[in-house]
Amino acid sequence: MTDLPLAGITVVSLEQAVAAPYATRQLADLGARVIKVERPDAGDFARGYDETVHGQSSYFVWLNRSKESITLDLKSPDGLAVLRELVGRADVFVQNLGPGAAERMGFGAEKLTRAYPKLVVCEISGYGAEGPWKSRKAYDLLVQAEAGLLSITGSPEEVAKAGISVADIAAGSFAYSGILAALFARASTGSGRSVRVSLFEALTEWMGSPAYYAAYGGRSPHRTGARHATIAPYGPFTAGDGGTVLLAVQNQREWSRLCADVLERADLIDDPRFARNPDRVANRDELEKIIAESVQRFTADALAQQLEVASIANARMSTMDKLWDHPVLAQRERWRNVPTPGGPIRALLPPADLGGVEPRMDAVPALGEHTAAILAELGWSSS
Repeated sequence: MTDLPLAGITVVSLEQAVAAPYATRQLADLGARVIKVERPDAGDFARGYDETVHGQSSYFVWLNRSKESITLDLKSPDGLAVLRELVGRADVFVQNLGPGAAERMGFGAEKLTRAYPKLVVCEISGYGAEGPWKSRKAYDLLVQAEAGLLSITGSPEEVAKAGISVADIAAGSFAYSGILAALFARASTGSGRSVRVSLFEALTEWMGSPAYYAAYGGRSPHRTGARHATIAPYGPFTAGDGGTVLLAVQNQREWSRLCADVLERADLIDDPRFARNPDRVANRDELEKIIAESVQRFTADALAQQLEVASIANARMSTMDKLWDHPVLAQRERWRNVPTPGGPIRALLPPADLGGVEPRMDAVPALGEHTAAILAELGWSSS
């Protein structure tokens, strides 16, 4: 096994909630030392979201393994002095505080990059560090609404939010890749630079396909529940035993195989109502009625097997309890045990496998667990 790619890189993060912690956890996975700066009273407020994982927050244990936690009172001169010293020794500084908070403390990107020319500074905001909404608070569901995601998600009768924090995760992912790019550039030029990511623009990037569809097609994609809005057939069907199987047809070859090899309705292949994907979308209700009737002769298992034989993409409707024991994750040995203050948990390996590298999967820190050690390292007393 080779050394972790980011070994020797130190990240100081004034982080909370999801976006910044997701970015820095990925840096920690690759070997960076991540020093998480938290409030002395309750720390990162994501610690209090729930108490489901050995008395700890499900969000927090997911996002904060392999980090060191130091508590600092940033309203005090000593707390700010310690933070300045930490940042001065760091390679990367990340923050996703409320609008203007970092600047008021003297830790805005422009000031830091002038003071520390090699420092990579990453700021994550709601709607951008500049512009008309720079002072506006932003939380994930609100950003889903502003970016139009709610308008295309759900059933025809009711909008629905995405079941996970997609705006935060998108921003955290772009922050992570931006930091890596800045570190790569620094290796060539010797100079750091700032990385700025907003939740709104990150999620808007992910909205590219429906945005183009609406701008150039003249209308927004319809809300179609678990069905694909612009491809058909693509969605769930109920087999004869009541089980649900999702199938997806992406091209004409798959359409022909579905008709001939699964539905036993070769006459549908060139039916003008369904000949091309735009035709199938326009006549979705008729098409889905035919498919629903045809699959009644199968059990869900048999239907999934027949689709697999015909090389038609398919899936079963899984649930969270089944995900933990999914055969792909189990047989590929994707789980590791990670210590937490409340007890050990299973944690998923990072999705990107780097050849010869075993990701770092260290403990989730207790609030302020490393305060004394870090202060001693800087020559400060913890008393």
